[in-house]
Amino acid sequence: MRLLTTAFALSVILLNACSSEAPESEAELPGAQPGYIETGDLEAIKKRGEFRILVHQAADDYLPRAGYPLDIEQRMAERFAREEGLKPVLVPVANYGGLLEALLAGQGDVVAANLTVTPSRSEKVGFTIGVDETREVVVGLSEGPQVRSLEDLGGHTVGVMRDTSFWELSQSLLAGRDEVSIVPLDPTLTSDDVLDGLVAGKYDFALQDSNVMDVVRTYREDVKTHFALGEERPLAWAVRPDSPELLKELNRYLTRERLTRAEVDAHTEDLEGIRERRVLRVITRNNAANYYLYRGELVGFEYELARRFAESLGVRLQMVVADNHESMIPMLREGQGDMIASFMTRTEGRQSRVAFSRPYHYATETVVGRADEPAMDNPEALSGRTLHLRRSSSYWETAEALVDEGVDLTLEAVPSNVETEEIIARVARGAYDLTIADSHILESELTWRDDIQGLLSLGEPISHGWAVRQDNPELLEATNEFWNSEYRGLHYNILYKRYFQDDSRIRKHRDGRVDVVGGGQLSPWDDLTRTYAEQYGFDWRLVLSQMYQESEFDPNATSWVGAKGLMQVMPRTGQELGLTPLDDPEVSVHAGVKYMEWLRHRFPERLPVDEQMWFSLAAYNAGVGHVRDARRLAEQQGLDPDRWFGNVEEAMLLLSDPQYHRHARFGFVRGREPVNYVRHIRDRYRAYARLVEREP
Repeated sequence: MRLLTTAFALSVILLNACSSEAPESEAELPGAQPGYIETGDLEAIKKRGEFRILVHQAADDYLPRAGYPLDIEQRMAERFAREEGLKPVLVPVANYGGLLEALLAGQGDVVAANLTVTPSRSEKVGFTIGVDETREVVVGLSEGPQVRSLEDLGGHTVGVMRDTSFWELSQSLLAGRDEVSIVPLDPTLTSDDVLDGLVAGKYDFALQDSNVMDVVRTYREDVKTHFALGEERPLAWAVRPDSPELLKELNRYLTRERLTRAEVDAHTEDLEGIRERRVLRVITRNNAANYYLYRGELVGFEYELARRFAESLGVRLQMVVADNHESMIPMLREGQGDMIASFMTRTEGRQSRVAFSRPYHYATETVVGRADEPAMDNPEALSGRTLHLRRSSSYWETAEALVDEGVDLTLEAVPSNVETEEIIARVARGAYDLTIADSHILESELTWRDDIQGLLSLGEPISHGWAVRQDNPELLEATNEFWNSEYRGLHYNILYKRYFQDDSRIRKHRDGRVDVVGGGQLSPWDDLTRTYAEQYGFDWRLVLSQMYQESEFDPNATSWVGAKGLMQVMPRTGQELGLTPLDDPEVSVHAGVKYMEWLRHRFPERLPVDEQMWFSLAAYNAGVGHVRDARRLAEQQGLDPDRWFGNVEEAMLLLSDPQYHRHARFGFVRGREPVNYVRHIRDRYRAYARLVEREP
């Protein structure tokens, strides 16, 4: 929800004024929970050691849904606090109308509450770059009157929350229409409260945010969106106007968050919906068996097979990396992905929540210990020992069954975000006693290390399958048909040997994995890239991802058209930028980043920072003219000209077709090249960002 402030008791302080701290005994505004007063900038906040996040109290009291904007913003703000070495503290405010007042009074440091940027608010507080975008929409009953415009609202009542931007908009668009009756609603209501009032017949329609309704439609079928009122507007965080350093750091953080975030729209449709979206979202974990980054390339057994499956469906692949193992099934059920590909063991508990494909792999669960230990003949040999396992894993269930059978062993839970290969490493170091691993993981580990061994096989081989939602029978059938064709076929066998049996390749890939090598080093050019990315306001990991796409980090690379160096800048462009010779790594990086800065300003400033970046990357590859042609064509095709993925990129593909490019100002373009270029850079950048999360 978004508030519309009333009167402000505090005056705006000049941006260059010194930080000031009000006495802690100063009276607090009604509605905000008790706390201290601090009106200083980031330095003063850091002295306190806390980052106070102002939220609406009602939003703090309900169970959040996947993708719910208020929950997403809250978690983002908490991550920012931790990155700054601060303790995140939520400060609930009882009334929406008190959020900005509490901010200016020093009772919080930021407002993160799905807040729309409006001219009146911008005069009173400082806003970050956009966190998201939204439109106010008219919502009605799914089986109720159908309306498509303001004129259709004649003779109806519309519920609108007071002291919100909904109220402001209703006063400008609806209040002058005698035939429309506005029903004022309490500004402390939640979105579901408003919708419940609609269902109860207290009013015929209501105003809501489009981004909130995107989530609501995943769990409510009794209401639906009819049409949008007004233009799309940015949602942002609010800070005090005299906090330029805090605003700068928040903008740096939010730029990265926007570029790395996956699409938050929840989709639970079956195969037909996936084909309509033309994207298959696969949930997995970042490890040596599934999906990892090797010298700039995304690889992994599950990744390569999922990509082959997506190709068989005629859709693109999008990998969705879960924060931990236990979150994968909830993510799938909530619609954050279409399937799970992560060597998931089918257990009774899991089969009650998801549907598994036919088996595509079998493994034996094996007790793993140090190399100097004697082998075990039976489970009784585990008596007096400790098994270190993820509680969410199938290994834990196996170990519990041993305890139930009378084996005197201890189970020690390991955090659910720790991979089996890391648990094995801790066993080897002596930090853990024993663990359990699938045989193929142990087999891979033994190709490069000799300090561990399998001590005991537990039972018969267990099967692994891909998991889909239980109400997606068409997708389940498609996965089964895929495995009927692929399992133990030539391609499968080559991949299996590559990732689990080829000793030299496994050792080579392990040495090239950034997450294993450590130190936060992504390439030989990290420091150089940081320097110029910082100078021009880019995330250095994004530039590095682009660099790999251009030259694979080869400073001597030269393309067939004459582009040179790490960033493959054309000689003429280098001369226009005043930067030569391009085979000098520093010059090439400087030229590439400076050219990206020039491209960024070729697109409207009103665009969200992430969209501006995707357009700039597409222009780096195909030229500004072709991107502008694609934006115009997107609008003609009923697509959003301000969004690259799923919109302008689709129009770019059409520009390879004479039916479309003969009407374009800049004519034919190999549309597949910029589309793949941007997607590869985005996916690699997200992998880099996960591996090196903190910017210097």
